[in-house]
Amino acid sequence: MTEPLLSLRSHIDAIKGFGELREVRGAHWDLELGGIAELSYRRDLPPALLFDEIVGYRAGLRVLTGSTGSPRRLGRTLRLGDDLDDVGVVEALRGKPSQWAAAAKQFPVERVDSAPLLANEVPGEQVNLLDFPVPRWHAHDGGRFIGTGCFIVTSDPETGVHNGGCYRMEVQDDGRSVTVAAVPGKHGAQHIQRWFEREGRAPVTVSFGHDPLLLVLGGTEVPRGVSELEYAGAVLGARVPVVEGTDTGLPIPAGSEIAIEGWLRPDHLRDEGPFGEWTGYYSGRRRPNLAIDITRLWHRDDPILLGAPPGKPPHDYSYMRTVMKSAMISDELAATGVPGVVKAWAHESGGGRLFVAVSLQQRYPGHARQVAYLAAQCPAAAYMNRYVVVVDDDIDPADLDQVIWAMSTRSDPSRDIEVMKQTWGSKLDPLWVEGSPTHNSRAIVDACRPYERLDSFPKVAQSDPEFLREIEQRWRDVLL
Repeated sequence: MTEPLLSLRSHIDAIKGFGELREVRGAHWDLELGGIAELSYRRDLPPALLFDEIVGYRAGLRVLTGSTGSPRRLGRTLRLGDDLDDVGVVEALRGKPSQWAAAAKQFPVERVDSAPLLANEVPGEQVNLLDFPVPRWHAHDGGRFIGTGCFIVTSDPETGVHNGGCYRMEVQDDGRSVTVAAVPGKHGAQHIQRWFEREGRAPVTVSFGHDPLLLVLGGTEVPRGVSELEYAGAVLGARVPVVEGTDTGLPIPAGSEIAIEGWLRPDHLRDEGPFGEWTGYYSGRRRPNLAIDITRLWHRDDPILLGAPPGKPPHDYSYMRTVMKSAMISDELAATGVPGVVKAWAHESGGGRLFVAVSLQQRYPGHARQVAYLAAQCPAAAYMNRYVVVVDDDIDPADLDQVIWAMSTRSDPSRDIEVMKQTWGSKLDPLWVEGSPTHNSRAIVDACRPYERLDSFPKVAQSDPEFLREIEQRWRDVLL
């Protein structure tokens, strides 16, 4: 059978073809698999890891990690090309998020009746998610989390528009259920709440193995009213094939490896967490969370789970989030019509959210502050942002050394640091206090040369770049 679009196996074949897949046999699902993945992320060029023969499970039941952790793998995921480097991915992505969002409606999902996923069907009362090698990723996790690279589909009960989100999911009730830690304020959480208000329950479907394009889109802020499945179609240039959930009617990607459907109810709760999160900390105490009443499960023969465990950066998807967030923030700033914005970068050391730098060509008094405030609250950066630094266009905002140099020499703390309060935070914030509102604050740092001193500010003590290129050519033997 031909692999459907968004098949995880097609992605694995592709990255294996350009030498970025490592197979690991005999690791234990309890911490060892997560530890191997964590050590791998710390390497300069970490490969994707395909775990097989996992202790306690038969051969063929596999887990993939690191699916987007290099320029080539991310370029392939976003269909930008298979041979890109860091600079190439960023350049190829420039302008694409807004183009994909605008084109999404042209690619409605395509419902199909057959898919490899449908090879095995399990009724709800017989479901055991622990039949699959679900890892315990970190030592202080509250349980085994099957949902790290998952894709959870909800719908707006009024418009029918689908949302696809990626939220952590902990196995519950000895494998018969699973919790969904939907983030308040996100589109999926809003859908669930509207269903509760209207029907007293909310339908959901979940895929646990698929092309990581769905991980990328489920973990970033696709504009409201745009279905992530249609957005994926715009990326692919083709409609995404889906099968329809028997009980919920919601779509499931036909390329999925393992999928469930079921219902959330406001009174169906299970204790969940903690979990090692993308901030680099465990997320608070164990607390009640919504659990799915699973009505049906499907899986391919020898299915593969897509794992994307977060942690202290760098982690499984921190590179992907950095590149995607940077592109989306840049696009949103361009869409405001404010001139002079050169580049935005959401730094990996801040999880791709907490620390954003933006470079610009100053054109009028107040320009730098205007860009800083827009960047701090644009949809792609509003959630869990903590620092926004604006710099002149001679500074590369992706180079943290350059950003810190600009902050150290061009900003006066008494004048150039402002604080926004009561902004959009999260319980994932290690500074959040139990029982308090999930607000945070964010600092705006103007590390640009003062506008009124652009002509008189001291010159940078470095040689002309063209002169240095000539020197480099002439003295290549010495400088090697």
